[in-house]
Amino acid sequence: MLMHGRKKRWLVKVEENKEFHTHIGIIKIGNVVGKPYGSPIMTSKDKQCWIFQPVPFDYVHKFRRPTQVLYPKDIGLILMMTGIGPGSRVVEAGTGSGALTSVLAYYVRPNGKIFTYEKREDFFEISSENIAKAKVYDCVVQYNQDVMEGIVEKNVDAVVIDLDTPWLVVQTAKHALKDGGYFVSFSPTFNQIEKTVSKLDEENFHDIQTLECFSREIKTKEGATRPNKFISHHTGYLTFARKTATQLIM
Repeated sequence: MLMHGRKKRWLVKVEENKEFHTHIGIIKIGNVVGKPYGSPIMTSKDKQCWIFQPVPFDYVHKFRRPTQVLYPKDIGLILMMTGIGPGSRVVEAGTGSGALTSVLAYYVRPNGKIFTYEKREDFFEISSENIAKAKVYDCVVQYNQDVMEGIVEKNVDAVVIDLDTPWLVVQTAKHALKDGGYFVSFSPTFNQIEKTVSKLDEENFHDIQTLECFSREIKTKEGATRPNKFISHHTGYLTFARKTATQLIM
């Protein structure tokens, strides 16, 4: 990741003889080789850039996106609320552009797995390219099939749903989850979460809650610090629930 100033950033593949042309001059990418992250590099116009290690947001920002992707604020909430981390096994329904898939895969490395289901072939192909770009493909298993037909995996830590009808997947998710595992669904409307929560109650899930998350960037400048005009307000509602065990402990 090459950065100039506060906002300008470029995600560039490092190759020995490559030149990268920008509005602030040419950067000889081969000069990056061997430099530690955080180092400066000069352009042909004597402008300074900085070399940083890319994070998941940087890869997702450059994805081909035929579908709307979850915002970082929502993905971060999923990670915090479920404890998804190194070694976790997670099923995702609705791969879409592969943004959530890639971020989850980044956090379950090196021994975890994301099993993602996408019924549309065009989305499947695009998401495959995107996941490869994010360099997390070794932690992802993709299925080009409808999750409604069933989930192959069992005893997974979480099932994350980004579909129009998440309530129809509750029972399928229940069979795939380990006891205590998390069901998560992202929905943009109240009607969807009402139907989903009703089905979760019916299937005896516990710790059911629905959250909405907002984020707002603050523009910082001495004497002129203020909220940014653009606010990431409503994107959707996240419903969380935990599978209960069928066996009663006396």
